[in-house]
Amino acid sequence: MARRDEYYNRAKQEGYRSRAAYKLRQLDREADLIDPGDTVVDLGRQRIDPIDGVETVRGDMTEADTRERVAEAVGAGEDPVVDVVLSDMAPNMTGEYSLDHARSIHLARQAFDTALTVLGPGGGFVAKVFDGQDLKEFERDVDREFEYVRRIRPDATREESSELYLVGKGRLTAPVRPGQEREVEIVDTGSEGDGIAKPEGYTLFVPGAEEGETRRVRVTDVKPNFGFAEPIDGE
Repeated sequence: MARRDEYYNRAKQEGYRSRAAYKLRQLDREADLIDPGDTVVDLGRQRIDPIDGVETVRGDMTEADTRERVAEAVGAGEDPVVDVVLSDMAPNMTGEYSLDHARSIHLARQAFDTALTVLGPGGGFVAKVFDGQDLKEFERDVDREFEYVRRIRPDATREESSELYLVGKGRLTAPVRPGQEREVEIVDTGSEGDGIAKPEGYTLFVPGAEEGETRRVRVTDVKPNFGFAEPIDGE
């Protein structure tokens, strides 16, 4: 039995609308995306009957008004509360590969922009894309905003399809990024003796620095809630 028939038939037998259910289950299993009680924004889903605790926004995600309504629906503001943004959006296929690929990246970027608005620290992002020349640039953009990024091609994907999912974990909301250089004031000392700076309220550990000093540092690592930097004023 061909793989596409296997998942199509399984979906019908188990009461799912399509093979997409198996893709999402594998994504959750491999990337550990969703925990009980998480707030999830699902972009591009099919219409469903009303469900308690689920708010539906109908619209075109390529339009700013729709993205704003999605953000309002989850109360995005100074303290975003969304844990995962999941986009299964795909363009209407034209059969011209380069065009279909470009349009899939465009839709994924709309989802990415929404994720940057609504995700809380440490949150996750998933977007379906078609592989192609624009994917690496998009992947780099996602990588700058998350602790790590990976590609996953679920088993239920049709063999002839170039479809895959880009997964970002650990949303970085810190005011610093790796490689950035800046001057910081050491305001405290950590339990292991590292100096602690608080640029814009973010905790930055600086080995070899002492409380009360002002040091020029280079950021070496960034986590959702803290990061590390090395002094460079002695170089």
